[in-house]
Amino acid sequence: MEMKTILVVEDEREIARMVQAYLMREGYRVEVAFDGDEGWVRFKTLQPDLVILDLMLPGMHGLEVARRIRQGSPTPIIMLTARAEEADRVAGLEMGADDYVAKPFSLRELAARVRAVLRRTEGGPTPEVIHAGPLTVDLAAREARLEGELVDLTPTEFDLLAHLARYPGRVFTRRELLEALQERSYATLPRTVDSHVKNLRRKLEPDPDKPTFILTVHGVGYKFRPAHEEG
Repeated sequence: MEMKTILVVEDEREIARMVQAYLMREGYRVEVAFDGDEGWVRFKTLQPDLVILDLMLPGMHGLEVARRIRQGSPTPIIMLTARAEEADRVAGLEMGADDYVAKPFSLRELAARVRAVLRRTEGGPTPEVIHAGPLTVDLAAREARLEGELVDLTPTEFDLLAHLARYPGRVFTRRELLEALQERSYATLPRTVDSHVKNLRRKLEPDPDKPTFILTVHGVGYKFRPAHEEG
């Protein structure tokens, strides 16, 4: 199996070196950058398989680095943040990050999250294609197409869409969706799901305020519109 490359963008050098050393022992190639500008340059040069990105960075802010990455690449992003406020984490998720880890964190937990995110990007062998009106979700190719046009989704957005589309009409709670996405490796904020659904609706719906694919079930969670409700 080809060695995965991880870019760590973290201005606290001790933390960056600890993360680098631990993940290298886990079998990854790990490069580090110590500010946002360097991180953006290293990303373009390395084209890594995953980015671990501190939110608060000197130079270019972490959210700006994430925005630039997401403009042209589906590369998974795990944010590091010392901030306690939920809104800051949600901002990163809405920018396209796949996950976050709050400081202080254990290296073991971070490695588990890296493995979970990378597993989701590798796809599976099931040659299944789901059709929902103008939307096609190809599970094997990990592609979603709307009216035949490829939709640019992050790995987490695709996995959320695919999981819902596999069970049209079934209502999932936010916690159930988190467990499905993370393969029960950890628990995180239920509002994380809301952020990913918001991004999906923005990319899939003509009017995100009147969704036709992923429907809200108030007080419970979300469901994918079943065929008999279309139209």
